Amino acid sequence: MRLMLKILIIAGLSLAILVPLVLIRVVIQDREQHRAAAVARIASSEAGAQTLSAPVLVVPYTERVEVEQTDDRGRPTGRVWRDRTGAWTFFPRTMEMTGTMAPYLRQLGLHDVRMYALGGQLSADFDVRIPEDAEGLPPRKIGTPWIGYTVADVRGLRGTPRLRVDGAGIALHQGAGSDGGGSGVHGLLTRPALAGAPLRLRTVLDFELTGAETLAVVPLADENRVTLDSAWPHPQFNGRFLPRAREVGKRGFHAEWSVSSLASDAQLQYRNGTRAESHAASMLRGHGDAGVDMLGISLVDPVDAYTRVDRASKYGIVFVLLTFTAFFMFEMLRGLRIHPIQYGLVGLALAIFFLLLLGLSEHIAFDWAYLAASGACIGLIGVYLSAVLRSRVRGLGFAAGLGLLYAALYGLLVSEDNALVLGAGLLFAILAAIMLVTRRVDWYQVASTPTATPPPLPPR
Repeated sequence: MRLMLKILIIAGLSLAILVPLVLIRVVIQDREQHRAAAVARIASSEAGAQTLSAPVLVVPYTERVEVEQTDDRGRPTGRVWRDRTGAWTFFPRTMEMTGTMAPYLRQLGLHDVRMYALGGQLSADFDVRIPEDAEGLPPRKIGTPWIGYTVADVRGLRGTPRLRVDGAGIALHQGAGSDGGGSGVHGLLTRPALAGAPLRLRTVLDFELTGAETLAVVPLADENRVTLDSAWPHPQFNGRFLPRAREVGKRGFHAEWSVSSLASDAQLQYRNGTRAESHAASMLRGHGDAGVDMLGISLVDPVDAYTRVDRASKYGIVFVLLTFTAFFMFEMLRGLRIHPIQYGLVGLALAIFFLLLLGLSEHIAFDWAYLAASGACIGLIGVYLSAVLRSRVRGLGFAAGLGLLYAALYGLLVSEDNALVLGAGLLFAILAAIMLVTRRVDWYQVASTPTATPPPLPPR
């Protein structure tokens, strides 16, 4: 009965320690939101996540059509001729984009925001035919065609991009369309378009574009090829298309995409009015489905401080359970008496470690923050347990065991790909050790043996 009561008390204390652990995780999420706000503030003052699309060729026209005229009551009064405006949208036959993303940091308060400057060239070939006039109708009046480029945040354009059409320089204007609408730039063609005539163009855009953390490209051409290089060693490839070739190392990455219009709905989405600039930020959060087909890349820190602290806090209850289990073993097998308050204080010290780690990691490197936080908690618990367990040797032994646990946890945190298998292996090893140590224990006898009264502490 005494054994069961003690087990229930320990279980209740373990559940109680979950409350500060949950609150600490709330604090971690709040600090992550602070960093997201810092990214948003940098984006509002410099440039946000960028999306760049292949160019489109737009040919406006005006045609006369016969329409039914009605009075105020909706009754037909006859047919009249009126002018109606429209535009044809043509996509490139091929598009090739090459560029180098030069990373740099912007700091706001405690937070570093990853930025990049993309120096690139985007070339496209158009081979289209202007529709002929409809039979029996007056001829259409074809306006000045333009080439439009969608850019999510035009504030990121450094200097003035240079557009060449068939080798001749073309002035660029604000907006992706001739009316200034849409985020981007456009250039008016000097040559007129004729009904039924072919229109073959070679366009080349040289540009430098800055952005925050993420770049996305919309493959609007029939054949799209994108090649990107960067010195950033931790790229995250997202969007709906992964690179067909990539090389990632400590000195950076090289990635190549090849996307056909047969594998993408980008042209249909564009015609239906879905624009990529409103979805660029979703790429930053790692969402591949942004409402429009894009290929993308993000400059990420695979295990940043907040991610590491959040992952560490998930093991908090495991630390508490293992420590309480060790206490329980000493209490039952060594005849010690450990008060529930002493259980609770040690559990709180283990929980405070994660809060201390979070606070320190915002000011110093995570490795040093982890060393300082774990050293402080291990030292505190070691000194406290030397008195609780009536032996410095036992206290130091517990501290050494906690040191091994913290070292194992650090190995899990710095491992990006093997964290799960290492964590599962660690828990299995601990459980196996406990089972092997206690395999010959007669718990019925332990439960019936009265707990010895510990000797008083020696005078200091």
